[in-house]
Amino acid sequence: ARRFAAEGHRLYLVGGSVRDALLGRLGKPGESDLDFSTDARPADVQRLLSGWADRQWDTGIAYGTVGAIRRGQTVEITTFRADSYDRQTRNPEVVFGDTVEGDLRRRDFTVNAMAIEITALPTQFVDPHDGLAALAAKLLDTPATPDESFADDPLRMLRAARFVAQLGFTVAPRVREAMTEMAEQIGRITAERVQAELSK
Repeated sequence: ARRFAAEGHRLYLVGGSVRDALLGRLGKPGESDLDFSTDARPADVQRLLSGWADRQWDTGIAYGTVGAIRRGQTVEITTFRADSYDRQTRNPEVVFGDTVEGDLRRRDFTVNAMAIEITALPTQFVDPHDGLAALAAKLLDTPATPDESFADDPLRMLRAARFVAQLGFTVAPRVREAMTEMAEQIGRITAERVQAELSK
């Protein structure tokens, strides 16, 4: 956070890391990956991690993600995104964004659309889609409409089923309706991705 702030960038803990921390499910260092989002572009992220990380990799750099490990803790830092989808595959056309709010809107569920800015003092909790209230109610809903969300990425329907099984959540009525109406869209997902969700 200090490295990013020193160059005028913002860094946020995001998504499942925030959700799991609030649920008390975040593992000890090395047990859970930490996901971050930033306004810094990937090349800047790589430079900022140099000298800090024990090791870093760029496997996901086409999607704006740089991975690193420090003292056994794995982190992934992704540049804000404002993706668009062709709705034929689940692969987005990656477009970098400028705000954390825009980045959070593209996420699968409101409980995964929360962030904590760690470059701010004191740290700032960002929750534009009432994810905290949904988390307290154990309710899965989408930041955008479910139809829009699932048309962009049908894997999200399987993720909803997984979160119900793993976390004891229920799906919002509009989400259940969209899942029922759009189930055939799962055919756009590779068998390997379906298997991974079922295994989890």
